[in-house]
Order: sequence, then structure tokens, then C-alpha cells
Amino acid sequence: MTDNGKPKKFQEKMELNVALFMLTLAIAVSIGGLVTVVPLFYLNSTWEDRATTPDGKPKNPELSSVRPYSALELAGRDIYIREGCYTCHSQMIRPFRDEKERYGHYSLAVESKYDHPFQWGSKRTGPDLARVGGKYSDQWHEAHLLDPKSVVPESVMPRYPWFAKATLDPNCVVSSMKGMKMLGVPYTDEDISKAPAMVQGKTEMSAIIAYLQVLGTMVKFEEGKDYRD
Repeated sequence: MTDNGKPKKFQEKMELNVALFMLTLAIAVSIGGLVTVVPLFYLNSTWEDRATTPDGKPKNPELSSVRPYSALELAGRDIYIREGCYTCHSQMIRPFRDEKERYGHYSLAVESKYDHPFQWGSKRTGPDLARVGGKYSDQWHEAHLLDPKSVVPESVMPRYPWFAKATLDPNCVVSSMKGMKMLGVPYTDEDISKAPAMVQGKTEMSAIIAYLQVLGTMVKFEEGKDYRD
């Protein structure tokens, strides 16, 4: 404030004038929106697998191997979400040296294009799971889920003994696939019709292990290639 009680800084004027504050806020939001939206008009795609070279050929053909989850994998993913695993494990490796040395290649948007919702996040009570697929055997995962401390003594992860006994409901899996199809996941009617036979009699343990084992395995990354271009 000046000596005569009038605001002398723009911020002070804004705080005392609702109209000026709303106008400034509208301008700031508009600029932020333009910065976010305008690039979408000239980018080939926001997904790395759709990027093309000047002659129209796929720039990253190795990314075409990303596929929708199988019925069993999708059931495992639903269990993963149901149990709140995302509250302690992220699935997003950042493009930094320490991240890549610990977890593997940084995560790409295309790897999550069939995830609704995606499982990125930043909370890491436990390790990031974006590249856990194939890192351990099915037997290791089963022992870890039944009693985490039996394989990782310092673990604070809870036990999930019911996974070994609870069986999957084929109707729930079919409903989940239909829901994913409505959101754009390219499941065919044949995929959905075959789902009950694929999960019939399977336990929740089999499903969540199938899901964990596929994470990070769909793309065979080329050494030294930067997919952010």
C-alpha cells in the first residue's frame, strides 16, 4: 500500500478488485489452454506408435506390438485396481538416468493406450512395476503375494492369501471387456465370446500374475533410440 492507502502493486490491485482478478485469471487460463491445445493441430499423433517419417512410413514400427490385455490379464488388472496396488506402486518410469538404471526404459504413452484408467502415479512405497514383466518367475510372484516377507524380508506389503482360493467370475470378465470396448479398446465380439472359456476355473492368483508378467513386455525397445522425438 502507498501512504494514502491505495495499492501500489499489480498483485495488490488484483486482490482488491474482483473484476480485475477475474480478467487476469481468464487471460492466464487462456494462455495455458492454448499452449496445451495448439500443438495437437500440427502433431501427427500424441502416441509414439503413430508417428511417421516425412515419406509417411511408421517411425517406430516396433511399437505396433502393443495390444489389448487378454481376458485373464484384464481380470488381473481389475484385481490390481480393486486391491489398491496403485497406492504403493507406480507404473511410470521417468526419462532420467537413475530411473532407467533402476527400472528400465522410460515409459511411453503408447504403452498405456489401452489402460482405462492408466496406472502412472508417483507414489512409491514399493518399486515401480512398469517393467516387472518377466523379471521374476510365476512361482516367485505367488510366494510374494501369499507372504511378501518370505521373499523380501524388509517388505511392508500386506499378504493376499485369498488370491489362491478365489476363482474368477467369467461374467464379470465379459462385462469388463465390454466396458473397455465402449472406451475404445479394440476387443472384437469373438474376443469377448471366448473370454469365459479362458478364465473358467482360474484363480485370482493366476489372473494377477498374468497381469504382472505382461507389464513392460509388449515393446522391444531399440538400444539408444529416443522415442520422445
